[in-house]
Amino acid sequence: MSVGRPGLAGRVADHMSRLEVGRMRFDIVLNNLSGLAWTTKNIAMTSDGTPWRPLVHVLDICKAILCALEAPQSNIHNEIFNVGHNGDNYQVKEIAQIVGDIFPGCSVSLGDSGGDNRSYRVNFDKIHENLPGFQCEWDAQAGAKQLHEIFERISMTDDVFNFRPFTRLKQLEYLINTAQIDDEFFWKK
Repeated sequence: MSVGRPGLAGRVADHMSRLEVGRMRFDIVLNNLSGLAWTTKNIAMTSDGTPWRPLVHVLDICKAILCALEAPQSNIHNEIFNVGHNGDNYQVKEIAQIVGDIFPGCSVSLGDSGGDNRSYRVNFDKIHENLPGFQCEWDAQAGAKQLHEIFERISMTDDVFNFRPFTRLKQLEYLINTAQIDDEFFWKK
């Protein structure tokens, strides 16, 4: 058995339509900033943007799974792999600037330091050493471009961007408040 730990997985469903946005997550940094850029044309950071975030596209995660399935058992047995590429560790302010550059008319501003200082800079050497066929094909710029193209194609609205099921905490609060799950996140019978 082996385990893959992806970075912050950004993704879009290529089959998005006006009524169906797939299982989009707008609480992941690249998706969230892209949604803000599309709906408000403004990314106003509440922090200085210095914390680090590893990004990986869902298609690269799928590629890692395929490579693991095809790898010799000795390369993967009882191993845990961070899924991604070292070059895809970004400071949040870099992600915001990439998004701002991709979305026409979007302004980007940074706040003060001292807010949320959680930082996640991940080393991905092990997956590349053990799965020589694995290589990420997506970076933040390509992901932001893909999001822009899809938002444009579906004419994404603010209502869709803020729709509860696309933000994990909003959805969990809803499920608790409607007594569908308990305070420990187990489904009620």
